[in-house]
Amino acid sequence: MRSICSTLLFLALTVPAWSAAASSDTWTQYRGTNRDGISTEKLTLGSKAPEEVWKASIGIGYTSMAIAGGMLYASGNKDNEDTLHCLDAKTGKSVWTFSYPQELSPNLYQGGPNATPTVTDGKVYILAKDGFAACLDAKTGKAVWKKNVAKEVGAKKPGWGFSGSPTILGRALFLNVGSHGLALEAATGTVIWKSGGEAAGYASVIPQGTGKNIQLLVFGADALHGVDAANGKKLWSHPWKTDHGVNAADPIVLNKQVFLSSGYNFGSGLVDFSGSPKEVWRNKEMKNHFNACVLIDGHLYGFDDGTLKCLDWATGSVKWQQGGLGKGSLAACNGALVIVSDKGELVIADAKPDSYNERSRTHVVPDKNVWTSPAIADGKIFVRNPKGDLVALAVK
Repeated sequence: MRSICSTLLFLALTVPAWSAAASSDTWTQYRGTNRDGISTEKLTLGSKAPEEVWKASIGIGYTSMAIAGGMLYASGNKDNEDTLHCLDAKTGKSVWTFSYPQELSPNLYQGGPNATPTVTDGKVYILAKDGFAACLDAKTGKAVWKKNVAKEVGAKKPGWGFSGSPTILGRALFLNVGSHGLALEAATGTVIWKSGGEAAGYASVIPQGTGKNIQLLVFGADALHGVDAANGKKLWSHPWKTDHGVNAADPIVLNKQVFLSSGYNFGSGLVDFSGSPKEVWRNKEMKNHFNACVLIDGHLYGFDDGTLKCLDWATGSVKWQQGGLGKGSLAACNGALVIVSDKGELVIADAKPDSYNERSRTHVVPDKNVWTSPAIADGKIFVRNPKGDLVALAVK
């Protein structure tokens, strides 16, 4: 175990934080290749709404989409079986599928898989609600390895199942499984380190730093943890105890400060972790129930339960608010907010702090509880609803 940890530390010293960052692909994992919800594509999103170019059915679920090498990856459930679909991103045609037993588990929502696939170095990594994980060949769907990691390390399943998307750092795979995370060898699935067996939070693991100072931000069920990436040692914790342990929105980091937000009337806050963690501010103006905000030029854009808001990063003060979109989701691209309402509307609006200005609005995947965040890649916006309608919308 010690030699494996030493190997991981060496790898952490010699690779960038996101191993996919050197790729030309822009959306290889949940919330984009940089995991910030911001696309680097230079799309012009004007008053004309993007147009549907193809539609596919992938089964019930809430995973977002990962796009790499001209392929799209997303999961759904049918007849208590999860299926990861690999589709041609240009046409929507099926390339391959990978299925495994998994209960639908509806619980105040339609159910199905929660965690978005992660694609890097020709491999696809998935995590299911019961702790089943797998590494697949991205071109063929053939399993490199597969196993239930939660059972292997004795980690309790959260109430709504494991939901944090896989994080790749060098040759290590990090999952929000256990008290403050789990590390595996990405190539083999071998456990490098594990944490306690308590139920995890629902957010993805966020790596920070470079060289020997890389740490992981792991949003647990009742606290945010700073964890040494090499050995799993917990460096610090900041209490964040919410109802039902629902810490679901990914933490957002800027200059040793991290923004946290949770629903169930809990609220948000900014925490400085340059030394011992301390709160800069906290309020109830941004309650991210599921989906994280995007941070653009010192301002946070996101959903405060059923209201879209813009907050000042430094102070937490509200710059503007807009109702009528429900508990939606959003991404950003080239100065625009790409918003999906909980009724399946695609809304394009200005990403500006002075006021809310809507450019276009159109129904693209009508349904209820449309909570999955959109993906942006290859000149298209990809949106899905819970029952599995997945659409590709071309930006002219």
